[in-house]
Amino acid sequence: MGSVEAGSRLAESGYSQSLERGLAILSSFRPERPLLGVSDLARELGLSRSTTHRYVATLAALDYLQQDPASRKYRLGLRVLDLGFSAISSMELRTLAAPHLQELSDEVGHTSNMAVLDGSDIVYVERCRTSRHGQREIDLNLHIGSRLPAYCTSMGKALLAFMPAEERDAVLASTNFSRRGPNTRTSRQALLKDLERVRESGIAVNDQELAYGLRSIAVPVRDTSGEPVAAINLAVHRTMVSLDDLIVRLGPALRRTADEISARLGYRGEDAAA
Repeated sequence: MGSVEAGSRLAESGYSQSLERGLAILSSFRPERPLLGVSDLARELGLSRSTTHRYVATLAALDYLQQDPASRKYRLGLRVLDLGFSAISSMELRTLAAPHLQELSDEVGHTSNMAVLDGSDIVYVERCRTSRHGQREIDLNLHIGSRLPAYCTSMGKALLAFMPAEERDAVLASTNFSRRGPNTRTSRQALLKDLERVRESGIAVNDQELAYGLRSIAVPVRDTSGEPVAAINLAVHRTMVSLDDLIVRLGPALRRTADEISARLGYRGEDAAA
């Protein structure tokens, strides 16, 4: 009697048994059992083969399941992966990226940062400092929540370079190109040339544009659609590393870290995004 009452209450609440069965089918696939046939699923869920086939056919038509041509069995489809990546992407970006940035900082011995674009500024959302000698000279009292102009920072340029042209033009229209360091780009045209180089090389460089002595390189972090949602950088004092060494020797570790974070956000590479 209890189960009848429970079923009645579920029906009154708008509970969908069809949705429950569809989700149960998806939940049946596990790493140790990536391929399942209709008979396997029917037996596990206690459904008739014809009923199970209808659910499986619907899920396959919607790309939540894919059929293996050789065995005629099914595996989870890309739509299921997209759901998982969407859930991951909704997590706080800082929490997701922090361990990767810490590993990067520990590996190269320099401070790593992550920032997002807000209007014509970047906002720091994570910082992993090092105690290396000379690092304090370039910290600039920055902390999580600090804002800096995008046009004279490596992370700002990494994000501006890959924005749609109209959005980038709107940001630059509200930018005050004032001199901040000895090499600051003080004109829109000079910055646009820099951004073109960033698009070609995939890496943004700041050589004392924000402050004397500060050098940094940055790359974008992308979400499942391939859009840059943040940027990460390595910041050094000019006496620590030459500009060429910064790009050639430390650039690969920075790119690898951005790829790792992007992958956790669901980015599968340029070909998949296209």
